[in-house]
Amino acid sequence: MSSFRLNDAECAIPEDVDALLVDVIRDSAKLTGTKLVCGSGVCGACTVLVHGQPMVSCLMPARLVAGKTVTTVEGLSAGRLHPVQKAFMALDALQCGFCTPGFVVEAVAFCEHWRKANGGARPSREAIGAALSGHLCRCGAYDNILEAVALACSGRFDGDATASPRVEARDKVTGAAKYTVDIRHDNQLEGVILRSSSAHARIVEVDLAPARAIAGVAAAVLLIDDDRIVRYVGAPIAAVAANDRKTALRALAAIRIVSEPLPSVVGMDAARRPGAPVVFERSQRKKAGNVSEGGGGAPTAWKQNIRGPSAAFSHGARKVRTWVAAAREARDPLLIEGTFRTGAQSHTCLEPHAAVARFDGGRLTLHVSTQAVFHLKEQVAKRWKLAPDQVTVVAHHVGGGFGSKGTVGVESIAAIELAREAKAPVRVAFDRHEELSVAGYRPAAEMRVALLASRAGGLKALSMTAHADTGASVNSTIAALARLIYPAEAKALADFDVVSNLPPGAPFRAPGGPQMAFALEQAVDEAALRLDTDPIALRKRWDPDPNRQRLYDWASGLAVWRDARGKARQTGRFRRGVGVATGYWLYIWQPGTKVELSVKGGRLAVGTATQDIGTGSRTVLANTVAREFGLDPSEIEVRIGDSDLPEGPMSGGSRTTASIVPPTLIAVRKLKAAIERNAGRGAAPGSNAPWREMLSASPDISVSAERAEDSRQTAPGVRSPLKDVGILGAAFGWMMRRFAGIAIGAGLPSSVQVIEIEVDTWLGHVRVLSVHSGIAVGKIVAPELARSQAAGAVIQGVGYALYEGREVDPVTGCVLSAGLEDYRIPGIADTPVIDLHFDEAGFDHVLGGGVGIGEAATVPTSAAIANAIRNATGLRPYEIPLRPDRLVAMLRQGDAA
Repeated sequence: MSSFRLNDAECAIPEDVDALLVDVIRDSAKLTGTKLVCGSGVCGACTVLVHGQPMVSCLMPARLVAGKTVTTVEGLSAGRLHPVQKAFMALDALQCGFCTPGFVVEAVAFCEHWRKANGGARPSREAIGAALSGHLCRCGAYDNILEAVALACSGRFDGDATASPRVEARDKVTGAAKYTVDIRHDNQLEGVILRSSSAHARIVEVDLAPARAIAGVAAAVLLIDDDRIVRYVGAPIAAVAANDRKTALRALAAIRIVSEPLPSVVGMDAARRPGAPVVFERSQRKKAGNVSEGGGGAPTAWKQNIRGPSAAFSHGARKVRTWVAAAREARDPLLIEGTFRTGAQSHTCLEPHAAVARFDGGRLTLHVSTQAVFHLKEQVAKRWKLAPDQVTVVAHHVGGGFGSKGTVGVESIAAIELAREAKAPVRVAFDRHEELSVAGYRPAAEMRVALLASRAGGLKALSMTAHADTGASVNSTIAALARLIYPAEAKALADFDVVSNLPPGAPFRAPGGPQMAFALEQAVDEAALRLDTDPIALRKRWDPDPNRQRLYDWASGLAVWRDARGKARQTGRFRRGVGVATGYWLYIWQPGTKVELSVKGGRLAVGTATQDIGTGSRTVLANTVAREFGLDPSEIEVRIGDSDLPEGPMSGGSRTTASIVPPTLIAVRKLKAAIERNAGRGAAPGSNAPWREMLSASPDISVSAERAEDSRQTAPGVRSPLKDVGILGAAFGWMMRRFAGIAIGAGLPSSVQVIEIEVDTWLGHVRVLSVHSGIAVGKIVAPELARSQAAGAVIQGVGYALYEGREVDPVTGCVLSAGLEDYRIPGIADTPVIDLHFDEAGFDHVLGGGVGIGEAATVPTSAAIANAIRNATGLRPYEIPLRPDRLVAMLRQGDAA
């Protein structure tokens, strides 16, 4: 048997000629730092060094490395950390960390080559971007990665220092962090899911016996709904668990299915046509998925495939219709009308949806890639009729979620059912095709807008009607979000879900926010042009929110904005433009959140049943406790990712920081009081480390605290946004707290972005040059991580505006962009210069003074890019992603090329 040198050990090569190097490394050698993501050599997460050269191990047959030396991320730090690893740690060049090992391995190779040729010279962003162009980071940590590699190459991290602002950074840069896909129990089986190849069919019969008869198969279960109807390509039908994936796939192919085809309708346009086949009959509508951040949504009409209108946030809708009709009749130039379209955006988590289920007697342990360990525990216990103390959900590290991992998914259902039947642990992990086709997406949408400005320069009326292409799901909220910004005399806001035989959409970072902003912010921009007013000045006039007022002042003072004003219309191939847009999200927190704080053996530990999906929850907890006790965050033990801890919040809707910091501060007060009582004295004033001395002498003590209501004393002009909606707003707030378990607080986390772009009018390419993002979310608990979050939000917004197109066959309903070679997300070379400004006022009524960042920071990006394109070309883009063919067609139609 041949072998190769893997780090410091000899590793045998399997006899199977098809065995891939990535599988040998992960499965045989049990080195899980090397990640399998795309399986097509596109993302770089599986990169290793073969004789010192970076190679993607997902495409390399293991037999080709016979007699060679292979180094994984674990091998880089066998002795001491490489300068690249130290730089990644120090500059927080990571978030969820799933892609980090691949980046680190490639960057080490680049750094070694660069320093050999150039000494301690600093490489350019372009040189680094070219070297790392084969790597993808869905969190968008590129800006810090570029700086980390540059500083490592210039020798900045040749010393022994390894400090990091992120608590778990060392585990992530060395490959030690364990994700759900890395979990391996003794006798663990591999589960796979049989999915529908039809967009709409009734399953008459499923014969699992042929699958069960195959050697190595331990379990086969049905997953189909009780009505036995599949409503999209990829709908789950059955699942099989076997000793290995190859055997499991062979068993899937053996399952015999008899089905009856049903008429299907694919996509929003087809589903709206008269006489279109109906996806959900009245009795089946509860089976539809949910694309909203909250619960099931308010009751509304549902006719055929169209659910809606949901129009509770309108006021004076009849006036709007009258005024708009009159303005249209009079051809009023202050009436701005347009239909805007946004494409579907896939979450594209690099760690796929995955679950590992293990039963020990009647007790279930579920490792799962989730955004909600505690909520998932409650759901699992209820579904399988288990007592809460019989279920433990674990997610120590999560490789991205972005809203798609908040509920019990089919991966968990299949793993649990298979483990129960097989009486052995079972892992179910989606492949990349499944992840990009059936794991959720931000629905495409169509927004019809009419905005009427008054002669005095005010906002008289706004109408927005949004249709969301939700697939087999409902509860979109797009138009309603326009109620909470730019007050008008009257607003008519209506949301419709258009249901079709496509996979269900899912909540995605600020659900509905980017779609709303893309339409509304362009209409406001157009109003500024017709009123001959500076677009920032008009927003400041129309928008009384005190947090955004300060951001408008900051944005108007930017040199890039001042220099762009008054420029003559450009000609020629390359044209530059500057655009502005505003976005916001709700300030959300989760009632019932509890934090436990203890001192044991003189060391502090803080814990809650939340999770860290890359957003920095560990660091937020560590920083909060350390700051109050005058310690370094590295001295605090943080316990999260386990549902057996006190109830914690979901990581979604920017709720986590606002949910965990207040009870942590209350727990700190309680623990300090208990320590002082035991010591019979207070902390010594004037001492350099008074609490360090008190902690070392303290007996073991544990306290807990629950998230309390906010203070009613808010800054001038800051109030609950729902109060502006009246009794319907109060009802909505009650419903969210009662059914979704979230509270909506006073104030709106907001962002104002100014973006400069360059348009190649020949090739239709848009390059984002710089992004200036002002963010008002109160006090920042972890500044370096906040910067990374905000920059990553911008990168996702750039992808939404320019690149990300989820393509579907309109006849069969098959998702065509189900690989990372077809679904284009931003790469490191797409990274613009990003300038971030944090306004830390406005949320003093929240204990700790701060709220979440991730949602508000991504909402305005696509709109700001669109307004910049209008500034550069004189033409307004009405549809995204703005692919080159669309831009060229727009330019030709406008005779501007």
